[in-house]
Amino acid sequence: MYRLICLFCLFISTVKANAQKEVAFTIDDVPNTSLFYNEGFKSRLLEEIDSMQLPVAIFINEQLIYSTDSIAKNLNLLNSWIKTKEVTVGNHAFSHAMYSAVGLDSFKTEVLKGEAISRELANRYHKPLIYFRFPYNDLGMNARQHKEAAVFLRSKNYVITPFTIQCEDWMITELYEFYKSHHRMADAARTGRAFIQKTVAYFEYIESLTSQKVGRDVKQIYLMHDNLLEADWLPAIIRALKAKEYSFISLDDAMQDPVYSQKVYYQQKPGISWVYRWMENEEQRNEIMHNGPKVLDFESELKNLK
Repeated sequence: MYRLICLFCLFISTVKANAQKEVAFTIDDVPNTSLFYNEGFKSRLLEEIDSMQLPVAIFINEQLIYSTDSIAKNLNLLNSWIKTKEVTVGNHAFSHAMYSAVGLDSFKTEVLKGEAISRELANRYHKPLIYFRFPYNDLGMNARQHKEAAVFLRSKNYVITPFTIQCEDWMITELYEFYKSHHRMADAARTGRAFIQKTVAYFEYIESLTSQKVGRDVKQIYLMHDNLLEADWLPAIIRALKAKEYSFISLDDAMQDPVYSQKVYYQQKPGISWVYRWMENEEQRNEIMHNGPKVLDFESELKNLK
């Protein structure tokens, strides 16, 4: 009997281990040189990532290096990001141009120009540069554009980087920054806490969808941005996800999940989660997207301030 109990306990612990929830953090629009300048030439987001030893993949817009007069310091900032042990390097196109708007030839130029400095630095620190994320997650306006871009990126040995979860932090940070810049700290804190709650809600919703579709927990990919909101609230996000028994993995690890090899049916412009792109039925996709968490309350609050 004792042996049976031990075997049962071992079985339960093995099931729990296999059911471990995992997520890779990916950060778009790196480096935020305007925030870097405003905060006295330091990146608190990078400092938090380094102190927590959090694996992240960054997607770089090299034009941001030239968006302030402090080009040399901005180059040092990019160097600091890339040399950090926990950081995987990715290309996000030079100027964050929307592919469906600029067309294939300009897109090719954006990709190649967007790796000029990043690849040199990646080589310096013996890191590959294989991941590409489309600006706005716009893979093209139709199936033809999707295919043309994919063929070009494969020819340059790039892997198109998906995501499963995001919380529109690019928009919420505008509201957050307004409150902080107007010294409305209580409103800023309220916005930050609401952002964490909404982020957790997105995780829970996408978890339920992927579990239903795949029958197990998948290795999620979270999309965030290099901005003030994340710099202030990333530790709180990590605590909230740890409370939900998440562990944090590299993008390389996440991409090994077979879920990212399945067929993508969505071939339009808006940059939706890959969880929705894997749904063949458009009507069902739209309904499921409609039923998910929304950030309309943040958007409405921001509009009322303008």
